[in-house]
Amino acid sequence: MTGRTSRLSRLRGVTPEGRGGRLAEPRGGRARRRGAQPKVVALGGGMGLSASLAALRRITGDLTAVVTVADDGGSSGRLRDELGVLPPGDLRKALAALCGDDEWGQTWARVIQHRFQSQGELHEHAVGNLLIVALWEQLGDHVQALDLVGKLLGAQGRVLPMSAVPLELQALVKGHDPDRPEEIETVCGQATVALTPGEVQSVHLVPNDPPAVPEAVEAVLDADWVVLGPGSWFSSVIPHLLVPELLDALMETKARRVLSLNLAPQPGETEGFSPQRHLEVLGRHAPKLALDVVLADEAAVPDRDSLTDAARRFGAAVELAPVARRDGTPRHDPELLAAAYDRIFRMHGRIGPWR
Repeated sequence: MTGRTSRLSRLRGVTPEGRGGRLAEPRGGRARRRGAQPKVVALGGGMGLSASLAALRRITGDLTAVVTVADDGGSSGRLRDELGVLPPGDLRKALAALCGDDEWGQTWARVIQHRFQSQGELHEHAVGNLLIVALWEQLGDHVQALDLVGKLLGAQGRVLPMSAVPLELQALVKGHDPDRPEEIETVCGQATVALTPGEVQSVHLVPNDPPAVPEAVEAVLDADWVVLGPGSWFSSVIPHLLVPELLDALMETKARRVLSLNLAPQPGETEGFSPQRHLEVLGRHAPKLALDVVLADEAAVPDRDSLTDAARRFGAAVELAPVARRDGTPRHDPELLAAAYDRIFRMHGRIGPWR
């Protein structure tokens, strides 16, 4: 048994010998549930994860977001540098996306997303970032604090960091310096990687073996569906696969796994990428990962056969659906994306009581 498997077993609270049946009475586990809805875990960060959550909360009340913690720009980067905390920005965005459509939910979503405009130190700080960090300092517990913020907002789901330590994203980039287009160099920091004019070859995290948040591992292992993406491919989607215990949970879970592709290449990170190229680089970072469904917007796939071949290497089927907003911008429409997820859960999932 590898050291990694041993750590994963400890996170589950079971001995390796008892792994097959899991806990006799797992907390919220399969043996003593389930309700009328699928249990869904969404992994990602930034606006991509927010789009996925805004859709998923429309079709299930049993929803958990697992959020990357490698952001080092803007308000989050300043708080991280000054206080040594996890970057709260992507966690805040996820909480806002889980707010309901009623007056309470929308009011609080606007409040936590509000940024101060001034000539002083508060300039561009987001209210939600300050609130989250204040509760971390008060409670000394990342998960408890985020649960409390979610309760205040009436969030329709739970938000968890993927790791309890701040992470640095580093990338090998070809042509980061336009004057040396063939040179490959290490680029440090999520904000810098996201805007590189070069071609990202691969990414890794520092520290390179970060601990996963136990509740995030538990959620993945206990899910019916795990949704990965959409989002910034190298800085929001792939980092989850670089946390060893989280990757192990993704490979071990009995949940079905859906990968949601972006609507368009992202300037800098994935400039010129085809849909199948996104799958290829994902596979290079996690070659043993299996998927069940790859979801893409039908208008964003010029070569369906190539995407089907790339998905088949993961053991996945391709589902094409209109999920983009009709205003021509590369943004997901929450209602259309919700309909696509709902159809996938019903058509590809194991038959569950939510049907």
